[in-house]
Amino acid sequence: MKLENQLAVVTGASKGIGLATVQALLAAGCQVAGWSRSAVQLQHAHFKAYQVDVQDHTSVEKAYAATCKDFNKEVAILVNNAGLGFEEPLEDLPLEKWHTMFRTNVDGIFYCTRLVLPSMKKSGQGHIINISSVAGNTGIPKMTGYCATKYAVKGFSQALYKEVRKFGVKVTCIYPGSVQTHFFDDIPSVEVSDDMMQPEDIASTILHCLNSSDNYHHVDIEVRPLKGRG
Repeated sequence: MKLENQLAVVTGASKGIGLATVQALLAAGCQVAGWSRSAVQLQHAHFKAYQVDVQDHTSVEKAYAATCKDFNKEVAILVNNAGLGFEEPLEDLPLEKWHTMFRTNVDGIFYCTRLVLPSMKKSGQGHIINISSVAGNTGIPKMTGYCATKYAVKGFSQALYKEVRKFGVKVTCIYPGSVQTHFFDDIPSVEVSDDMMQPEDIASTILHCLNSSDNYHHVDIEVRPLKGRG
């Protein structure tokens, strides 16, 4: 896809992978809408921030309508990055934490994706990038709820790409290993270190996928730091 002047939406845009992706897309010439619950500390002529809670379909619908109106065009790129996780033995995991993970990591992707698909299919192009996790490919003790949501993202992505590929729309699922972000603030067993990947690393992978030729499709990409833990 030619990225210049394309409208991209990035969820979870205020920090980490989301913010790095916003900056990479702007550098590539995209116009970018950053959707997040927290304020985005970024000023750019081709960027606009929207306060959005992806757990709430009404919030997502309002943001989508405002984005298309403000930029006067349809969304060509959607990066479903917003996500969170909690570490607890299954029997100790509070119900609200379980539901919060599913509402954010799974429902949020559904709410955002369903809105952009009609115009993408009509135009014959579009790219949806879903950020899963290595936890979407393998089980992790005390992360059962999080793994369940990320396996759901994998299934969602693999089914959807087969559904929309005939319309020229791509769906890519990325499975990062440990990235040096605030995600681990709620994961006490993991010590953040410089041996982790950086948010900019994941953003570069997203840009690589978006820059591919029309008939070349990255379906699943797993990325890990070279220096593993332990």
